[in-house]
Amino acid sequence: MFRFLWVIAMFLIREVVQQALTTGYLTVEAEEQLRHLLQKKYDLDDLDAFVNLQQAAMSGLVKQESRELRISGQISLSNSTV
Repeated sequence: MFRFLWVIAMFLIREVVQQALTTGYLTVEAEEQLRHLLQKKYDLDDLDAFVNLQQAAMSGLVKQESRELRISGQISLSNSTV
């Protein structure tokens, strides 16, 4: 059972990243989910996916809801890490 849950957690990082890359938008909820998942064990594919997401966000290909909220003054700096 534990191994099954671990495999699901590994897949979810890539799934969250893929959704953000596909839509071009990373929600606050997705960022929080990534923070949680990245505290667990993950493999190189998950790390690569996360790095790709960071690069896409830095280049403007993916917009971050948290940044938009922070710019508008609705969220504090401590709530955003991607």
